[in-house]
Amino acid sequence: MTTRLTAWSIRRYGAPDRLVPVQRPMPTPGPTEILIRIRASAVTRADGMMRAGLPRFARLFLGLSRPRNDLAGTGLSGEVIARGADVRRFAIGDAVFGEAGLRFGANASHICLDESGVLMPKPAHLSHENAAVMCDGPLTSLHFLENVAYLKPGERVLILGGSGSLGSAAVQIAAAMGADVTATCSAHNTGLVASLGAARVIDYARENALLPSRHYDVIYDTLGIASFGQARKSLAKGGRYVCPVLSLRLLGAMLRTTLVGQRKARFSAAGLERPELLRGLLTRLIEMTEAETLTPVLDRVYPLDNLIAAHQHMETGHKRGNLVVV
Repeated sequence: MTTRLTAWSIRRYGAPDRLVPVQRPMPTPGPTEILIRIRASAVTRADGMMRAGLPRFARLFLGLSRPRNDLAGTGLSGEVIARGADVRRFAIGDAVFGEAGLRFGANASHICLDESGVLMPKPAHLSHENAAVMCDGPLTSLHFLENVAYLKPGERVLILGGSGSLGSAAVQIAAAMGADVTATCSAHNTGLVASLGAARVIDYARENALLPSRHYDVIYDTLGIASFGQARKSLAKGGRYVCPVLSLRLLGAMLRTTLVGQRKARFSAAGLERPELLRGLLTRLIEMTEAETLTPVLDRVYPLDNLIAAHQHMETGHKRGNLVVV
């Protein structure tokens, strides 16, 4: 086995060209760890925000002038090539998928992770490319729609940004939950979003989705493009505005609406939930892919050595679904 791995380092916050390829010693698994040969990994908007150090208050946790954990990437899929003596969940040769979490380092040739983390056996019907993105859009959207917004069958949900990684998953998940789905996207993507299960698709360049005449039980702002103040007039009584992009403005709205008002702003980071809870959500997502009520949408697949180009395309804001490097 090779003695070194290839990875991508973020030595300073900034644009995609701040990413630097590096060679590092191959890690040896600890007692409860597995060494994974990565076959595919995701390139997400969250990865781009971490690379850029945005929002700036997040640097209090990531590192003030540069990331403490300097490797890029979170979502991955591959196979186990070595394991610690106490590992029970996985055997050498098993195909697995999951996320690196706050350790990062998924945009690499290999990674060493504890078996107790957010790792799952990869089902045969999912390619490595599709499995690598399951912990971004699908996992995040199921968590926000079910555990944060408490979406119920028959409720009206508006998904802002219906064609991205989170939005394309959210449209399918909300439809499978029995919700009445409206989603926004560009004119170029209206056909895609309708095919995913949206009953109504709004071209955001031609029509404002946040009008007082519309009343939704849930507004899921996948991109952080609106605010609770803007969304409030389109929420029904008891309505919930949820957004996975944390900001000081969202924090303020959460605090205010916890105390007063019938309409609520909510946030709860999926990545901070217990691994066993997230593995349970992934089990349900796998069942949805088996039932063909959920199919990850892939935009482009890049070679690992073209990670900078993948980040550049992600930052255009025009990707459809997910980006992957292999």
